[in-house]
Amino acid sequence: MTDLVSYAIRGVPIGCVFALMAVGVVLTYKTSGVFNLAFGAQAFVSAAVYYETRVRHDWPIWLAFLVAVVALGPAIGYVLDRALFRHLRTAPPIARLVTSLGLLVAIPQMVQIWFGNSPAYNPLGIAPDPGRIFRWGEYALDANQVATILVTLLVVAALTVLFRFSALGLRMRAVVESPRMSELTAINADRVGSSAWMMSSFLAGLSGVLLAPLFAQVEANAFFTLLVAAVAAAAFGGLSSIPLTFAGGLALGVLQQVLAGYLPSDSVVSQGLRPALPFLVLFLLLLFWPPLRGIGRAADPLAGVDPPPPAPAATVRSSGMTTMTRVLAVATVAGFVLAALFWFDAFWLLLFTKGLIFGVIFLSITVLTGMGGQVSLSQAAFAGVGAFATGQLVENFGLPVLPTMFLGALVAAVVGAVLAIPALRLDGLYLTLATLAFALMWENVLVPQTWVSSGPLGVDVPRPLVGPVDFTDDRAFLLLCLVVLALVGLLVVLVKRGTTGRYLDALRGSELAAASIGVDRTRARITTFALSAGIAGLGGGLLASQVGRATPTDYVFFLGLFWVVMVVTLGDRSVQAAITAGMSFLLVPELLSRIDLGFLPEILNPADNPAAIASILFGLGALTYAKHPEGILELQTRRSIERVNTWGAALARRRSATVDASDGPDPAVANGPGGPR
Repeated sequence: MTDLVSYAIRGVPIGCVFALMAVGVVLTYKTSGVFNLAFGAQAFVSAAVYYETRVRHDWPIWLAFLVAVVALGPAIGYVLDRALFRHLRTAPPIARLVTSLGLLVAIPQMVQIWFGNSPAYNPLGIAPDPGRIFRWGEYALDANQVATILVTLLVVAALTVLFRFSALGLRMRAVVESPRMSELTAINADRVGSSAWMMSSFLAGLSGVLLAPLFAQVEANAFFTLLVAAVAAAAFGGLSSIPLTFAGGLALGVLQQVLAGYLPSDSVVSQGLRPALPFLVLFLLLLFWPPLRGIGRAADPLAGVDPPPPAPAATVRSSGMTTMTRVLAVATVAGFVLAALFWFDAFWLLLFTKGLIFGVIFLSITVLTGMGGQVSLSQAAFAGVGAFATGQLVENFGLPVLPTMFLGALVAAVVGAVLAIPALRLDGLYLTLATLAFALMWENVLVPQTWVSSGPLGVDVPRPLVGPVDFTDDRAFLLLCLVVLALVGLLVVLVKRGTTGRYLDALRGSELAAASIGVDRTRARITTFALSAGIAGLGGGLLASQVGRATPTDYVFFLGLFWVVMVVTLGDRSVQAAITAGMSFLLVPELLSRIDLGFLPEILNPADNPAAIASILFGLGALTYAKHPEGILELQTRRSIERVNTWGAALARRRSATVDASDGPDPAVANGPGGPR
């Protein structure tokens, strides 16, 4: 019993931080409708600033805390609300989600550019004497843990007073249901929203500073992983109840420490269960927790006044222009093949081959997000399933590589279908969170198992050998990837134009109306997930074969986030956009590395930080999704077509006027009623 209490007490501080993060997430979700996945990135910003000022510049604790948490945290929230989320309150949920994903990708890279790449080891907490131990009989906590508990209690008390006894708290609750309806009662929804974002960002900064001493270094991915625990606590509170949310965070922190204390550290169960606990709890809550049912389907009563999305570019393109576009596309592909065969050196051959492979993977996002209307954060996991399945089948059963890639894609498709079955009851945000939980369970629990990845070095996946064709030659392998990309792209187009595509279009418009005309939602959802996962798995197998090995680092979760951001930025409903995103994923950083702007500071010079700057550009590009959900590529295509149509119409009018002038006036009119004179 003594050990149990001791483990539970040690879990209270981490549970307090989980609770603070969860309350911050709920606060913005209930007041603005934005589920802020960038909350962990905001916590990372304050933690990095606190480390920079406190450790590297030796500022006093109070001053570093004042700058990093009290000043910077609310300032970030105010800027995000004024610049972005204020304009998204009436936007579709997917637009708000994509915007937060873009920030999640861009913000950590901005911090990295500003503070440099040197590791931030041994972060300090807010306690003046971190080595001091406080004892209560047989139980003990260090100074940072005690400070965390006291600060959390103070914040919870302040929030309770705010929401129960202040006019601002009442206005926040009014804005939750509909900002536009609350404004009819003279409530300034913009001001209330800014206040909520500032408070939430303060909690993010506070959580980041309190969490930092738990890690060996200040690193962005660690904050996002812990955010999942906070999301689980928010789900326990039904994304609405702050007391339940706080209790959920506290309970999760205690449960983690109790399991860590009782489970043997060298057992397979312990190694899998301890890191998976937050992800498993989140997944189960999303599926079975009653307070979450029906919330995702709530809508703003005045949302019907919003304008419809713009029509696709193809609807404003003439038949002649369509023919010219297709001819140009064929010529471009032919030119690319000739350049690959006779001009590319080994480096560019490798780069373009990987771009084609990522084009295959990104088409899986086109299927699920563009056609199915759902945002999945597990595409990197599906690609990893296909890659590791291919490697294990080849290595253990001696199967030929090329057919085994399709078997690996089939395994990934089965995994996607299995994931879709329990997720059938979920939609929108909750489905996205379920895929998030699955992706993190895959990466942190399953991938470390030797029967999946064969260890940290991965599993060998050789190049295919088909009869006399040896794809160990880089040029032959590039042509193979090009053929696979063309076939997958054709498959996506056929599905989009076929019955399944029409079903998905109907479901995107209204599930109730679609069901009334006989559309089977269950079948469409499972088919979409399976097809998307299978395409990602095929791309994962190709990538592993191109590299020669499937390793855990090639399919990490955060890469999957970046993939989604790239595709939705360029256009999630377009095959061309997915292929362009695949090529841009590798070409943009490489081209930036060759742009040396010596007159700029080193942190802003593309040649010095190509990957970080590319991530920032694509992350910020996702912020345009709310205004242009069709994507940047589709937007520019439509504008170009409209411009060409305008020029064509003007030219036609000019030619018509020229012909009329050359014909001259009617002689009867010119000579008047009296005839010739």
